[in-house]
Amino acid sequence: MIKEVDSNSDELNDICEDCKKEDISVSQNLILTGFKICESCRLSKNIFPV
Repeated sequence: MIKEVDSNSDELNDICEDCKKEDISVSQNLILTGFKICESCRLSKNIFPV
């Protein structure tokens, strides 16, 4: 069970998948939306959906 926590620790870092910057809002957005994106990338995707 400890190995599962260690393997999942890479997924729980605060690095945005889009801009690759570290931000505290990444983990918050991961819980809320299921995507690992920072607040600025989330806002830009809401304004300019592509």
